[in-house]
Amino acid sequence: MPLLTRNGSSLTRRSILGESKISGPVADSALADPVPMTASQLPELARGRIFSTCANPGCRSGWFRPWRSRSAPIFEGGWCCSEVCAQVVVRLALAREMDGRGSATGMHRPRLPLGLIMLERGWITANQLRSAMESQKAAGGRLGHWLGCKHGVSAALVTRALGLQWSCPVLPLESHDPEGLTALLPRLFIDAFGALPLRVAAGRILYLGFEDRLDPALALAVERITGLRVETGIVEEPRFRPAHARMLKARFPAVELIEAASEPALAHAMARSLERARPVEARMARVHDCLWLRMWLRPHTGGLAELDSVSDLIGSAGGF
Repeated sequence: MPLLTRNGSSLTRRSILGESKISGPVADSALADPVPMTASQLPELARGRIFSTCANPGCRSGWFRPWRSRSAPIFEGGWCCSEVCAQVVVRLALAREMDGRGSATGMHRPRLPLGLIMLERGWITANQLRSAMESQKAAGGRLGHWLGCKHGVSAALVTRALGLQWSCPVLPLESHDPEGLTALLPRLFIDAFGALPLRVAAGRILYLGFEDRLDPALALAVERITGLRVETGIVEEPRFRPAHARMLKARFPAVELIEAASEPALAHAMARSLERARPVEARMARVHDCLWLRMWLRPHTGGLAELDSVSDLIGSAGGF
């Protein structure tokens, strides 16, 4: 099992080629989305005050939790009485996420072109816009970049126009603490999707910044996994890039990457990881073409989790 190291982030990668080990009853319908829970609820789940029977709707063991020596894993608020039942509830959750594959595109609202927004507000002239578009067509890149290079349009003005384009605020970077925010989501997502966690306000709201376009699918996944309300916005490019680079150098929770040949094989691999970790809580969400499974390895009573108390698994299946 090779170990991949990328800019200081340790990633374990396994390839799951078969699906013959899948076992246990599988319900025909997917579970509903879990109700978001705060970090303060995790210890209560671990002590078994809420759930006393197996989360698998098809479980026929008839054994209640108080008479079981097994107190974990907990998956999306439900206790799994056996490895077989853990596989079932993970497969149901995976099916739920697969059913929602077509919904993310509808979250991207139609937008006016950036150049037209700036032109209508008198921030640039028609000749400047035409010249910048010609340079963009010839050499690629962003329109805002060419407006700045060729016509001296400020980055602040371009960022303001992006905020209007996406109907979102321009977010500040004051007092940004990258090391204190790395437990929120995997480094791979920050790198691949150009996201930048900025701060958590009042322990309930996460401000998530982007450079030139929002990613509603990622924001929704982070909201579902963390239980925080996620507010997205644009960060001015000259400030975003250094802050993003600093965050990528910070230490993140351990991540395991799994490539599976099929969805059942991926569900089997995720259930096995759940069994090995025995988390006090775990949640699954889809992020574009991959599935994110976060596991809390021990209870915490508030605030952000410690890096060594959470573990992430990012999986993909053939044909996803």
